[in-house]
Amino acid sequence: MSDAATAASAASIAVDPATQLLLSASLAFTMLTVALGIRPNDFRFVRTHPTSIFVGFCAQVIALPIITLLMIKSLAVPAGMSLGMIIVACCPGGAMSNLITKIGGGDAAYSVSLTMVSSVFSAVMLPIAILFWVSMHGPASALIDDIDIDRADFIRNTTIILVIPLAVGLWFSWSRPALATVLHARFMPVSLLILLALIVAGLMTNSDVIATHSTRILPLVVLHNGVAFLTGGLVGYLLLKDRKKSRALVFEVGIQNAGLGLIIVMAELGGNGEAALMVGTWSIWHLIGGFGLATFFRFFDKRRRIATATAD
Repeated sequence: MSDAATAASAASIAVDPATQLLLSASLAFTMLTVALGIRPNDFRFVRTHPTSIFVGFCAQVIALPIITLLMIKSLAVPAGMSLGMIIVACCPGGAMSNLITKIGGGDAAYSVSLTMVSSVFSAVMLPIAILFWVSMHGPASALIDDIDIDRADFIRNTTIILVIPLAVGLWFSWSRPALATVLHARFMPVSLLILLALIVAGLMTNSDVIATHSTRILPLVVLHNGVAFLTGGLVGYLLLKDRKKSRALVFEVGIQNAGLGLIIVMAELGGNGEAALMVGTWSIWHLIGGFGLATFFRFFDKRRRIATATAD
């Protein structure tokens, strides 16, 4: 057995068929919740701001995975952790990024539209994107082989689970907007509870992995998340030339829908423990980092307003 296989078997979460079905249903429910929050105005923003949307989209789906691969290779990250980092980098922006963007003084409309675009793209392309970027890193690709994942089944199953709820949610958002608003408000707490339950279950069933790798997992997550924030900020600063949009892009790239990635790890990728812990830890940390950064931005803006008022 290869080193990757040994690592996978030593740190895997057993997922029986009933649990896998439940996880798949949770994945569909998460995407339905996201779709119910999409509004026609989000698409109109895309039509009126195509360049900034394209720049933000590329920062999320191209720049972040590339930077992630460079980190993995330069730091010699183990296969399971590498898989988790790649999955996070491939996930769409999270809904929390919209709230944190508002708190941090960014362009909220731009943030919402970017979240919508990345979510729609991920519903169709997420499994393909994961496998593509995993193929760029030998140990992670070998781990997928050792887990014995049928790549075609993974693409087909995950796409179906994501696309159908997306289509249903968009239909409600367009044809029954009032009902969609009510359902979104009620479903969002349930979706968050599902994520919390998965994180708690992962912590309880992987105590040995946590004990072995915690000193490396948390620093890696903090570093990876910090690099993601920085990537969004640099791309925005260099290409958007708009402070509010640049600030929104910081959070769109740094706040990912890691809950979606965690369910994919559990339901479709053999429940690899190291990958699940990487994604689960990101699910917690990116909120801490995001709110902390937004608070810093608010403090910075306040100091700048005071300095301007004093100068006048």
